[in-house]
Amino acid sequence: MARYLIVRLGQALVIVVLVTIITFVILHLLPGGAARATLGKEATLEQLAAFDHEMGYDRPWIQQYVMYVQRLLHGDLGYSFQLNQSVTEAIGQRLPKTMVLSLLSTLLAIVVAIPLGVIQATRRNRWPDYTITSLSLLAYATPIFFLGLMMIILFSQVWPILPPEAPQGFTLGEVLADPAGLVLPTVTLAVVTVAVYSRYVRSSMVDNLNENYVRTARSKGLSEGRVVVLHTLRNGLFPVITLLGMYLPALFSGALVVESLFNFPGMGQLFWQAALKRDFPILLGVTLIISVATVFGALLADVLYAAVDPRVRLRRSAS
Repeated sequence: MARYLIVRLGQALVIVVLVTIITFVILHLLPGGAARATLGKEATLEQLAAFDHEMGYDRPWIQQYVMYVQRLLHGDLGYSFQLNQSVTEAIGQRLPKTMVLSLLSTLLAIVVAIPLGVIQATRRNRWPDYTITSLSLLAYATPIFFLGLMMIILFSQVWPILPPEAPQGFTLGEVLADPAGLVLPTVTLAVVTVAVYSRYVRSSMVDNLNENYVRTARSKGLSEGRVVVLHTLRNGLFPVITLLGMYLPALFSGALVVESLFNFPGMGQLFWQAALKRDFPILLGVTLIISVATVFGALLADVLYAAVDPRVRLRRSAS
């Protein structure tokens, strides 16, 4: 197990280094260079040269990359002249809000998707399976912005029971103080995740229901409920554990649309506004944070999978 963790951690570090190289190259491939992208079209050649000298962009690329990594290690992701604040500060103000929204939507998706997947597996090729499958495909195929608009129309206009706008608090405490405002963004972001997770749970459960240990449990006289819940479901959740780490990019892309739609002051809205204003330091900083989080999310998923699945541990020890 320790050897496996060391290997996976080494692979993750290599990928993180590649991510820093890619973001560094993108920074230097911006139209007109980083100076023009930051100072705008009205900047003079003297201003561009002074900016390049101040930021070290007139030095050799290798030296620039070393300086770039040193700044990253000190938590310096650059400076946004559009927001007049550091990228680290801008992301730090909004990241906790996006994490809360993503966590709530993921928990809701898991709570709903697991029972749906179990029902599909135990009632496969019957009307409950067909009905849930059809609804899952419909939810997966529906654009998230259209789904959010329908939520606003139905539950804020037709039946005005929920606010159409997400909480607007500056701090995380102010956001959490308005739980009603979090309902529509959370549900909108969770719907597609439910569709994906339920299909994975169904497929894994169907495979496990045909295993020998399930037949043995049934032959001992255990009820079908105990067989499904205590034996099959535990093994059927392993793919979902892996999916949790790998689904982070899709979750952020959904948060980008949901936060813009519901005016939620998180990282998704920050990224969208930066794209409209061509605020490249913010764009690159958010991209780097999400990329690193995805790498370590996948690493965490692999570690959890190896820790809870005895078959994986046996294969590791045998090799």
